[in-house]
Amino acid sequence: MDAVEEVKSRLSIEDVIGEYVQLKRAGRNFRGLSPFNNEKTPSFMVSPEKQIWHDFSSNKGGNIFSFVMEMEGVDFKGALELLARKAGVDLQQYRGHKHDGPDKSRLVVALEVATRFYQVQLAGNNEALKYVIKDRGLKKQTVLAWRLGYSPNTGRALVDFLKKQGFSDLEIRLAGLSARGGSNDMFRGRLMIPLQDPQGQVIGFTARQLNKDDFGPKYINTPQTALYDKSRHIFGLHLAKTAIREKKYAVVSEGNLDVISSHQAGVKQTVATAGTALTENHLKALTRFAGDIRLCFDSDRAGITATERAIGIASKLHVSLNIIDIKGGKDPDELIRKDPVLWHRAVEEYTYALDWLIMRQESQYDIVTAEGKRHFTDAVLPIVIGLDDPVEKDHYLNLIAKKAGVGRQALVDKLAKTKDASVSPITRRPKVAPTAQPKDMIELSKSEDHLLCLVLMRPELKPFLEPIGPEMLSREVARQLFERLKAGADLKQVGRVASLSDYVKIEVLQYEELYQGLELGELKYEAARLQSRLIEQYVKQQKSNISRELVQADETTTGSLLQEARRLDGLLRVNLGENHAQED
Repeated sequence: MDAVEEVKSRLSIEDVIGEYVQLKRAGRNFRGLSPFNNEKTPSFMVSPEKQIWHDFSSNKGGNIFSFVMEMEGVDFKGALELLARKAGVDLQQYRGHKHDGPDKSRLVVALEVATRFYQVQLAGNNEALKYVIKDRGLKKQTVLAWRLGYSPNTGRALVDFLKKQGFSDLEIRLAGLSARGGSNDMFRGRLMIPLQDPQGQVIGFTARQLNKDDFGPKYINTPQTALYDKSRHIFGLHLAKTAIREKKYAVVSEGNLDVISSHQAGVKQTVATAGTALTENHLKALTRFAGDIRLCFDSDRAGITATERAIGIASKLHVSLNIIDIKGGKDPDELIRKDPVLWHRAVEEYTYALDWLIMRQESQYDIVTAEGKRHFTDAVLPIVIGLDDPVEKDHYLNLIAKKAGVGRQALVDKLAKTKDASVSPITRRPKVAPTAQPKDMIELSKSEDHLLCLVLMRPELKPFLEPIGPEMLSREVARQLFERLKAGADLKQVGRVASLSDYVKIEVLQYEELYQGLELGELKYEAARLQSRLIEQYVKQQKSNISRELVQADETTTGSLLQEARRLDGLLRVNLGENHAQED
């Protein structure tokens, strides 16, 4: 991973942009007022899922770096340095070829080799196979999909194997695969569960005890490494993200085996955090895929405390958090082994987090007493403060007042004395005035973007590109996409082109915001309109150039210029006729 990707992985685009623009959630995205002009209707969009931004008023857009470049008036290097400081990334280690430790790519390879080694060991160990298949009820396909393995209890089987493969003691240790001394295996005699990043790359392991009578903790995790950060890692996201998008919600459980059992039972939108340590980073990562998070931690003291803490974090981030109560089992895995239908039912029978918290706190205090009323309102009012919707806030103020047996005005007064922590102030302002663009150039870029996004998302509209040439487009990135679409490339193919990656994401965002859900007939009409507009804008611009050149042209040049003007007029007539034919 290079410096740019490291910074991107550590920062949320909505957090960085939120320092300049007041953002409010709008479905899967965030919306705000454009920082580039004075507007009253929000047209500025941020997509956490795609990690891009787009301003519909100025037609500017890009990634986290381009935004900082626009707002701070710096070049790419300056933006990288600014964001690296914010992310806590030391750029020095990425400069040149000298590193204090081995390249991260070597650690990735070591972990992949270790995963395969553990898989082979599991296949040959009857005790481990019995635990996985018989005791846990996992199917062979599940074991293979999650790449489960077994670590031999011999002391240094993996270390010896990796050294034969050419890995050094330092590389093995920095990958988290050897014990502190470096000579023995980190994991021994345990079920090995690979921890994978959202792309499926192994970054560490959770190792579960197989025999409850064995000495040592039930679970041992990979320590913090250059690849694994438990405050950011979400177990199972690589296999759950598609289901989360489709179902429009994520289920967060406490244990890795809960996730694996849930997927086997058909609830594939399930993930887990490292124990009960749900962090802001976890929630921000999940909301890139869905705005509805359903939490299902164990019903023990630690699980309840973690749930209460998560409600506060979700309120601060304006995340829709719901709570799943397990009835008939202590965790999802136990419930699934009893009857998978019970788990499906539990996932659907969730309780809105604030309702859950009110019921929970109500049962904790004697709210007949003054002290109980104070503790009860202290616990729930900070969450109410963070609610954006005035109707929802009013509802909970009335509900809390009724349950506590106090006047609503008393709660309002208490709220007024409490600092509103739910609204983050804009702490940074643009250092330079954004460069103003001519209105006709903005409109031209909008026309080409909108037509290209239609063809990108609906290939059947490709014929509308036929009368257009690349010279009619105002930007190089648009010309690159145009050429590829005209040659028959699809969304997946153009998305893999590095120079087009962010632009393609912006095009998808524009389609989703402007055209999602329209009938094909309406889209054809819009494509025809945009095609005409592009040609008209091109002809207007070219004829304006001809007019300026005619002032000083000689007889020969004048004839050529007039011939070009007639060609442009013909282009307009042909375009008008074609569009009438397409509409008919």
